[in-house]
Amino acid sequence: MAKKAKKRTKRIKNLIVVCTLSSMVFIVATFAWFIGMRTVNVSSFDVSIATTDSLLLSLDGKKWDTTVTINSTNFNDTNVVYEGNANTWSNGGLIPVSSIGEMDTTTSRMKLYEKASLTATAGGYRLMASQVLNNQTTVENFDWQYNEAKGYVAFDLFVKNFSGTEYYKENNVANEEAIYLTTDSIVKVANDGVRDTGIENSIRVAFAQIGRVTAKTTDPSKITSITCTDNADVTGICRTAQIWEPNEAKHVQAAIDHYQESCKKRTGADVLDKTSYTADACTAFATTDTLPTYVIAKEITATDAVDVYDGEKYNTYTENVGEGKYLHAYKTFTDHDKNLSGNQRPEFISLAPNSITKVRVYVYIEGQDIDNNDLASIGKKISVAFGFTKDRYDFAEDPDYIQEVINGDVTPPVITVAGAQEDKLTLALNADFDARAIVTANDAEEGDITPRIDIVNNTVNTAQAGTYLVSYVVSDWAGNYTQKDITVVVE
Repeated sequence: MAKKAKKRTKRIKNLIVVCTLSSMVFIVATFAWFIGMRTVNVSSFDVSIATTDSLLLSLDGKKWDTTVTINSTNFNDTNVVYEGNANTWSNGGLIPVSSIGEMDTTTSRMKLYEKASLTATAGGYRLMASQVLNNQTTVENFDWQYNEAKGYVAFDLFVKNFSGTEYYKENNVANEEAIYLTTDSIVKVANDGVRDTGIENSIRVAFAQIGRVTAKTTDPSKITSITCTDNADVTGICRTAQIWEPNEAKHVQAAIDHYQESCKKRTGADVLDKTSYTADACTAFATTDTLPTYVIAKEITATDAVDVYDGEKYNTYTENVGEGKYLHAYKTFTDHDKNLSGNQRPEFISLAPNSITKVRVYVYIEGQDIDNNDLASIGKKISVAFGFTKDRYDFAEDPDYIQEVINGDVTPPVITVAGAQEDKLTLALNADFDARAIVTANDAEEGDITPRIDIVNNTVNTAQAGTYLVSYVVSDWAGNYTQKDITVVVE
């Protein structure tokens, strides 16, 4: 028992931050970005964050703890967050926006763009976009106080990292500690949600580091007033935000069909001229392919003649795409990146030792994501969960490192595959095989959670004799994770 407890303690110490968001998404008779999105209603975000003994969190610069909670009820409560904060909780619903994570150093806010107009063309949709007005202050005598707009979630998180004794005033990532996104970080449809509408595949979570001060700072006003601007106390950071794109290799068939039906290869500059498009459909892709998202990088007017599908991987037209242009194939941090291990595992963000860093967190729908389509107009429930760690370990080698810190539930779900004996299933040549139809999952606390199962590997081809692998994964709301691999023999 002592050995087991020691091992669990080590797991907890490896954990830096765990954050879970549960969101009810009600989308009724609305349309997504490509065909004129009006409103996607979102409510009941709950954010719970936990840390280790080398990291403390705060929402107001006063109260520091290993855990904090922020939700739609308390996000602007002066007992939870600092007076004059600019938190926003998507009042009126989530409106698709787009961003490359660029920071406005004047306002210390991330630049976001919203659709101004959208017109159907012979080969796609002409796009006009304006910058979201999160760059205007309404607070007198506080030129550092700017208000976020409605339509997305944004809040300040203050992170105290006291793993070192020296504070480096210079803004230099070489002096900072690497932080990694845990492999169990996930955005998925909840058990009682409507599957296969795909809105969860267009969610983005951005982490914008504003600035930092030494961890010895005790004056809350100096902490909360951190901006991108350097002064005697503050190291302005304001580097491009790190944007996590979950489910980048998951697409519902409806999104693919809409794209294939509406997008034509583009050859001419006049977006409204039929002759600017060929009769050929745009580049084909499958439900498991990874495609870049050509996000909006600056305001777009009608004379700019931008199509939402502009880009090499879509309609092949690249005149409007690239660094400094209207659209940009921004490299997000994807689930593929998160799942790499060892020396291949890329860092997610970095934090200076002996520091307090102001991080503004954004949760939004990326309007330029191809999965943001009209079929996403069905009511559903999604869940977002993410965590940070300082270690480059492989989750498969330590699958329950996180279980001790969430709700006390440490029992993983059980996956059962019908017909399998000792994780082996034998099929006749040319037999029908449906990997999803034969699997169920049950959790001790929640009961049947079969709809949450993901098939992460399926190589079965019943038309050819051989041995194949099928891998299933599922997790409960406490973060307990189960993977089951079965061997399928076709003979």
